[in-house]
Amino acid sequence: MIKKLLIGVGGIFLVLAVIVSAVIYWGSKFSPNTQEFEKLRATQVSDIPYLQNSLPATRGKILAVVTSTRILGDTGRLTGYELTELARAYWVFKANGFEVDIASTAGGEPYALLDDEDMAAYDYAFLNDATAQHKAKNTLNLSEVNADNYQAVYFVGGKGAMFDFPNNQIISNLVTSFAAQNKVIAAVCHGPAALINVKTANGEWLVANKKVSAFTNSEELLLIPNAEIIFPFLLQTKLQERGADFIAGSDYLEQVSISEKLITGQNPWSVWRTAEETVRLLGYEPLVRTITPEENSVALLKLFSKAGLDVAEETLRNNEHKYYGRLILMHAFVAFMKWEPLNGFKLMILADSLKPLRS
Repeated sequence: MIKKLLIGVGGIFLVLAVIVSAVIYWGSKFSPNTQEFEKLRATQVSDIPYLQNSLPATRGKILAVVTSTRILGDTGRLTGYELTELARAYWVFKANGFEVDIASTAGGEPYALLDDEDMAAYDYAFLNDATAQHKAKNTLNLSEVNADNYQAVYFVGGKGAMFDFPNNQIISNLVTSFAAQNKVIAAVCHGPAALINVKTANGEWLVANKKVSAFTNSEELLLIPNAEIIFPFLLQTKLQERGADFIAGSDYLEQVSISEKLITGQNPWSVWRTAEETVRLLGYEPLVRTITPEENSVALLKLFSKAGLDVAEETLRNNEHKYYGRLILMHAFVAFMKWEPLNGFKLMILADSLKPLRS
């Protein structure tokens, strides 16, 4: 994620470059060594107890939809769907007794965005699982999908979704069918782009007067300052134009909104809860899962944002959770980018407090 931020802002000022160098140097302290990284990359389903305890696939099917877009507008840069946003939801659905099909707007093998800085055990287990990879590399073409076969649909994020989700009539028809049957519709990050041009049977926008979260203008413009030129629209703005009650959480922290059978998550850090709330709306209590270091870090950052450094450090002292120091440092970098240096330095102090807790 830090690399994405660097690319997005392009080294604006010399003083910022110094801070960035410090953050990256410090971040290297939290990076796994070669042996640890190779072990992580080799993660198998059999290495994760949660997946070993998966329920049999007897509860029906969920359709995950990914973008087929490969180029980011006119930039020439590769884009696609975010692997973490597919992999983590895929495993939650599978563990809770659902079969998962993966479809895309064009079918075949779409482009998956992999970021080693953000990837963890579940993501590598997805890459190392033959069944998951067969589905991801041989996605169903949406034109061949029968909506009646699925209990829920989940629209995966990734910037490519901004280009081929909004005006896709097949997507609109699928979402309209799900809404009419009161089925669960879930989307995360840029995935809600699938919803913006969908109308209900009475001619109103689907998202009108519904609580909706998605990648915010603030998050988008920090990463890509010229996003309004690159993308056909800004997702938050378009959803608000459609009458959505847009709920924006803190930048790059978990935020999930639920309106009846519609579940939307703000960003990649919202995937776990979005997936588990999908299971819950389907009528089942999600299987107990060990909370990941990423989720612990997000919770710590939310606590820091609400209660300050002292409370966050006290929480660290009173638990034995595992955390991702790099995620804390990424938010320090975000604070500097937003010209909030005091918060930036406090977050670096918080990250330093994690060092004795690393396993």
